[in-house]
Amino acid sequence: MKKALYSCTAGLTAVAVLACAPAQATEGYFSHGYGAVNKSMAGAGVATGFDAMSQATNPAALTLVDPQFTADMSIFSPRREYTASGGGFVVPGTLESDRNYFFIPSLAGAYEIDPVSSYGWAFYGNGGMNTTYDDPVGPFGGGKTGVDLAQAFLQLTYAREVTPGISVGISPIFAVQRFKAFGLGAFAGFSSDSTKLTNNGYDISYGYGGKLGVQADLTSGFRFGASYQTQMYMTEFDDYAGLFAEQGDFDIPAALQAGFSWSTGTGVTVALDYKRIFYGDIDSIANDISGIGPGNLGTAGGAGFGWETVNAYKLGIEWEASPTIKVRAGIGLNDNPIPASEVTFNILAPGVQEQHYTAGLTWQMSPNSALVLGAMYSPSSSITGTTAFGDTITLEMYQFETTAGWTWTF
Repeated sequence: MKKALYSCTAGLTAVAVLACAPAQATEGYFSHGYGAVNKSMAGAGVATGFDAMSQATNPAALTLVDPQFTADMSIFSPRREYTASGGGFVVPGTLESDRNYFFIPSLAGAYEIDPVSSYGWAFYGNGGMNTTYDDPVGPFGGGKTGVDLAQAFLQLTYAREVTPGISVGISPIFAVQRFKAFGLGAFAGFSSDSTKLTNNGYDISYGYGGKLGVQADLTSGFRFGASYQTQMYMTEFDDYAGLFAEQGDFDIPAALQAGFSWSTGTGVTVALDYKRIFYGDIDSIANDISGIGPGNLGTAGGAGFGWETVNAYKLGIEWEASPTIKVRAGIGLNDNPIPASEVTFNILAPGVQEQHYTAGLTWQMSPNSALVLGAMYSPSSSITGTTAFGDTITLEMYQFETTAGWTWTF
């Protein structure tokens, strides 16, 4: 039975990774939100429940959601480039990354057990990182160069109102990652195993973690919510043990989100959230490049991308304009995880975005069926640094995303 369950879970999540083409997401490599409604609120909403996908933000939210099924599809377009001059380890000039459109689906279900408890499931992607410099020379002189990371999650949720006005939720999460790197031959002398550094095609990593959540009514119209997703413990990328620190280890960092919502009683709901993504706890992501030397890449203290832990702030507003139309808008601000000293490796992962603006609406087409639309724009952000190799490098990116979803209430 356990073997069959594992095979089923692995198969489903593998399908999700293949469907969720990777991209450079908005908060480092985390998505700014999950599902069309949450995305159009800039990812705010940990203290309330909008639809079945709300469990991806806070498992406790299911106690506020009617039994339903929701399906969403996002078209995500990150536009990223770098400019290099100086030392010559990086080929001078400006290159833009190709592959600018990615399709990211999500699915979720919510079901009532009894008047105080619910269960559900959610199937979604986390964003990821992708660059493809399709140039005969490439950034490091190795021709076509880039990386391709996708992450997908299958979340199972149980939520219960433990006392009037206070709900808790718990979710085991199964995860799968897919990764490949190419064109990194210039780093062979720095690798502990140059045969597991680059050009090895896709490798797959599986793992698990969990999410806990709570929501509480405070006073009339005001709610508090918080959730914590543990670090996701993943199997190693064995084919890239000469690239990632600790012989291919690439766990997914923990994340904490907390906030408040206010329903004004006039059809307006305001959500204000804080989120912290602990990139700095994962060596393969956080180790800086300053210690790189012969045989360093892939070792326990090997160089990484130098990413720092990110703090994000989200504000979302929903207005019930009519019995059939709800309109939403949001703004999100977050730290750039990349210090100026770490621009060399981050040519491959230029997650420099610091703000995003969102909007969307729901059209209740019938008592059971609703169409949800959302859009996101993240304006151009950049960082410039001078590397240990003497290169001056500027990383730059801006992003668009549109999302369409459909909800069926049972």
